[in-house]
Amino acid sequence: MDVKPYFYNQKNDEFMLVDFNTLPEESRVWIYQSNRSFSDEELEQLKTQLDTFIEAWTAHGKDLKAGYKLVYKRFIVIAMDQSLNSATGCSIDSSVTFIQQLEQQYDVDLMDKMNVSYKQGEFIAYKSLIDFKKMAQQKAVSKNTIVFNNLVTNIAEFNENWEVPASESWHNRFIK
Repeated sequence: MDVKPYFYNQKNDEFMLVDFNTLPEESRVWIYQSNRSFSDEELEQLKTQLDTFIEAWTAHGKDLKAGYKLVYKRFIVIAMDQSLNSATGCSIDSSVTFIQQLEQQYDVDLMDKMNVSYKQGEFIAYKSLIDFKKMAQQKAVSKNTIVFNNLVTNIAEFNENWEVPASESWHNRFIK
């Protein structure tokens, strides 16, 4: 069982780092896909780093109630309950800086939105958008290929529309 520490903020009577699955469906999400799988050791390090970052994450000095998931050893999904405090430019900038630091530390690409991840059986494949288009033209991927729609914006969309057939995602424009 994966047990995460939760950080309690007494002044607001709130937990700032919470279990991802307890956040409301309207919570905003950010999805970062890695160009490779993380090792088990790296995943343990990532959990510690994410715990520390989210526990300290603020917007104009106000705590943010957030959680995360590490999915398929490849995706970092951060969610924030905006009913407590909303993300601001500064708080979003700090999360981007944090992700960029992870990119350097683990020698991975997490920020390039011009890449596509999709399933090949139980394996997660990662291709440039150009290569994915070529594969679609060559019928190497189809409308039934399971893709990851990293453009979802909240937990409800993440749960329903993140891992879907290409025909139900923005990827459908490339598949004939």
